[in-house]
Order: sequence, then C-alpha cells, then structure tokens
Amino acid sequence: MKKKNILLAGLLLLGMAGCSLDYENTGAISPDDVWKKKDMIDGFLNDIYGRMNPEWPRNANNTDEGMNLPGQMSDFARGIYTVEGQGQKLGYGNIDRINFFIEKLDNEVTVLSETEKEQMKGQALFWRAWDYFGKVNTVGGVPLILKFQDVMDVPSLFVSRNLTSECINQIVADLDEAISYLPDTWGDNDYGRIDKGTAMAFKGRVLMFYASPMYNPDNDRARWETAYQANKDAVDFLKAQGKGLYQGKFEDIWYDEQNCEVVMVNQFYYPDHALDQKNIRPQPLSKDAADDNQAILSLLLAFPKADGSKLELDVDRLSDLVYNEQFMTEFYTNRDPRFHATIFCPGTVYPTKDDKLSGGKKYWNTWKMVKADDGFMYASMIDDELNTNIGGGKSGFFQKKGVDPNLTIATVYQAETDWIEIRFAEVLMNYGECANEIGKTDEALNVLYQIRERAGIPAGTSHYGITATSQSDVREAYVDERFIEFAYEGKRWNDLRRWKRFDILNRMKYRSILYPVIKNNADVATFDWTSDMTDAKVRKLFRFDYIENIDNMDDHFFNLDEKYMFYPIHKEVMDRNSKIEQNVAWGGTFDPLK
Repeated sequence: MKKKNILLAGLLLLGMAGCSLDYENTGAISPDDVWKKKDMIDGFLNDIYGRMNPEWPRNANNTDEGMNLPGQMSDFARGIYTVEGQGQKLGYGNIDRINFFIEKLDNEVTVLSETEKEQMKGQALFWRAWDYFGKVNTVGGVPLILKFQDVMDVPSLFVSRNLTSECINQIVADLDEAISYLPDTWGDNDYGRIDKGTAMAFKGRVLMFYASPMYNPDNDRARWETAYQANKDAVDFLKAQGKGLYQGKFEDIWYDEQNCEVVMVNQFYYPDHALDQKNIRPQPLSKDAADDNQAILSLLLAFPKADGSKLELDVDRLSDLVYNEQFMTEFYTNRDPRFHATIFCPGTVYPTKDDKLSGGKKYWNTWKMVKADDGFMYASMIDDELNTNIGGGKSGFFQKKGVDPNLTIATVYQAETDWIEIRFAEVLMNYGECANEIGKTDEALNVLYQIRERAGIPAGTSHYGITATSQSDVREAYVDERFIEFAYEGKRWNDLRRWKRFDILNRMKYRSILYPVIKNNADVATFDWTSDMTDAKVRKLFRFDYIENIDNMDDHFFNLDEKYMFYPIHKEVMDRNSKIEQNVAWGGTFDPLK
C-alpha cells in the first residue's frame, strides 16, 4: 500500500466574503500573518519543495543512452550550439524566495521553537545549495546572492559573477550548516523531507564533481581526498540509519516504496501529484506525445552477460545467419538482470494494462521487409499487430525502468512511480570512485563487487566479471558501471562532462541500432502475437540487421569538444547586465576553472 506525504505548493489566499464597507474579514490572510502561524510558515517551505524537487528525467536524447524520434539530436550534441540561439539564462526566482524565507526565520518568526526554526532553515539552505550547484555545474561561477534583494533598488540587482571556487565554497558552507540543523531522520508524516543523510550525500556529490577532470584538470589530489572523506562520511552515516543497497529485484527499487535504498525522493501519487509518463511510452500505447528515451546500440551492449562478462558484437558477421542467431540468443537471454529491468526489448512483455496488449499479446515492435521503389524498406510489424500505421525510423527499444505498469493509454498522466533523486547506490559509487582516485583501489573494487552482487551477478571465479586491477582500469570500470546502474536516471550526461569523456560519444559518431527483422514476411499473416522472443523457436524466425545511422541524416552525429564542458551564458543576460562576463571558450573573459 502506498504511503504518501503530501508536500503541496502554494498558499491559499482568501478574499472578502461580503461587500459592506464596515465588514471585517477575520479569515483573510495578509502577508505579515504568514510568519505568525506555524502552518503558513510550513506552507511557504512546502512551496519551495514544490518548485524545486526534481522529478523523472527524460534527457537520454543527448547521450549514448538513447534517442527520441529520428532527427531530434540536439544542437549541443552536434556541436552547433550558439550563444545567440541558446545559452543559459540563470533564473534567480528560487534563490530569491529562499533568501526571503531564511531572513524571515532569522528576524521575525517567534511562533516556532529554536529547533523547529533550525530544521526549516536547514532545509532551505539545502535547496539554496541545490539551486546554486545546478547553475555552477552548467556554466561555472555565477553571482552569489545570499540576501533578499530590494527590487526597487535597481542598480543593486546587477552584480558580477563570483569565481567557481567561491561558489563551491558557499555551496559546501550552506550544506555544512544544513547538516548541523537537520534531523537524522523524519517521522512517517514528514517522509520525503530533506534530512541530514540527504544533505551529506549531496555534499559528497558536489565535492566529487569538483574533484573531477572537468573542474580539476591538474588532478589536485587534495580535492579528491576531500571528496573521498565527504562521501565516506555519508555512506557510514546512511548505513547507521538503516540505509543500504536494496536486496530485492533491481526493478522493484522503484515499486517497493520507501525502501532502504531511498535517500532523496519526490513522491508521486494520483490525483494530487501524479506523474506524466506519456513521453517515454511507445506511440501506440500513449497519447499526446511518445517515443522518448529509446535505447540505442551503445546502451544495449553496455549490459554484460549474466556472469558479468562483456557481450561482444561483430557487426561484420551479422550476415552469417549462424552467428546472427547465436548473437540474438546471447542478446535476449542470460543477461545481467538489470538489462531487462531497464530496457524493454521487442517481442517481450511491455508493462501496461492497456487492452491493446490483452490476452497475453506482446509488443512486437519488430520489422519486416516490404517492396519499395528502390528495392526494399523496413516496415513495422506493429502495423499488422495493432493497426497503428506508425511507420519506421525508430529504435524500438524503450525505457522500462520506473514505468508504471498500471497505466493504459487513457491514464498516461496518472503514473505514481516515485522519483529517487539520490539512491544509496550512487552514494556508494561516489565514495568508490573517489577512493580509486586517491589510490585506495581495493576499496573502489569492493564497491563495484557490491553493486554487481546486488544486481544478481554471481561472484564466480572472476569477481562478478570485473577484471580491472590498476587504477586506470578501475576508472574505466566505473565509467561502464555507472552507465549500466544509472541508465535513464539523468546521470550519464553530467558524468561524461565531469570526466571530460566526450570522446566516448564522438567515437560512436552516429546513433546506431539493431533491428529484429522477421525472416519470412509470409509468417506475418499467421504470426502468434502472444509468442515471446525469449523462446528459441520464436527467435529463429528473426535476424538482427545493423542500422548505422538511425537518424538517417548525414549531419546528425556527435561532435563535441572541450568548449562544451561548460555552457555559455545567453546573450540576453549579458545585454541586460553589463557586469556579466561570458565564458572564455565562448568568446568571453570568464574562466570557469578558477
């Protein structure tokens, strides 16, 4: 049974109930009254949560995780981003609201105990650090506004950028102060609020980023040691509070709510705070929008075999039907359990209660060959199965992680899968990565072993398939394992940035895929739509065809260089505030590494 704590945003302002000039509306709320009533102060803080709490990301389109529809690779990923057309605008609405709240707590609120005020201030400081790190991790240093600004004093609103180092120091200071105020845990009625462990985990994330090559090209060991200690402290503290790796099935991390792996969470529930999942569902099983976060070949091959060893593909051998059949068997069966928990593959069970897939029908978004003017073309078998007439040109492998299995086409706006922004697995891997960078390779490897053991990979004779031993090899193992463990959790893009590993994307060049193609089109007429690709007899009906460029456009390829580590400031911001400097890589004078 779902147990939800509702953090509703906003305050209800009551109007006058009569028209007599002598009428005194004792139920009306004035702005000053907010700070005299506990529930109103709590409502103001809840409004901050409502505005800032992160939710399920849908941003695989710019990485080696996935794509949306063909032709939708972003300008940034293609290396044609411009200051004039895009750039970052850096809104300060949330910072302003938080500063206002903190000043009211410090100077005017008398109806709360000191402990209550400190706990509220701790939460507000966390969210200020959260907002500032989001900005800094995008463009580098930004103006640090730590006091509520007087909008009537216009000249005072225009300030210059602080150094990145100054911003990081302030973020850490806010988090340290928050940690000193926040409770170890909250009661059931406040589940989902920021607690001490959440703030410690986020501090570890911030310091790990700051120690990473994007910010630390000279590899200053002191930054890694600071990050290591912060993450180790977070791991130890969270363990003491009963947190740890979830020991059930990997996919149930998102369905067995309030489990031990949840560190920071945004709770979703219908009808008051439902999640819209239309975008990540296949078009025939959605409405208004669909087909985002489709997996591409790089992610499909990243997951190892069930014993932890790599799944290898020789594209040139796919024309050999014996090899093709062998590889298709290796692809669909005996994989790391996280594979089928994360990615829906054609011809398997799609998590839905929609009538279109009733009676045991599978979602057969596979392909057949049909005659065309220039020979043959791929056509979707879905046309035959569901009468959708959707045509071709998509990956066909969809996000499965976190998809609410109770949805139908009519209820795609009513999903209730909680978003876990920080999992214990991330805190553990942050600690392990930092350990490796300061020479504690054994600690780093032990973390990888724990992650794979929980995934369901046996230890065997090869340490869960982890063959790395040297520091550099372990570093690569973390690149690979984070890709697998956190697929579709919005972490890949920033990981590639902070590692300065755009070479991974550029080497791929195009977004590629494997199409499961039925060998004999005559079989379509009598095809059993309840059959399953995990059945060897069914797989024999199909082959894999390699599609090198699923976007089918020569100018859609990854083309990123170091200029794209930090985004530019939008031209509108600089035109409005002459004190704002542009980043050096984008024609300005501001160095985001200082």
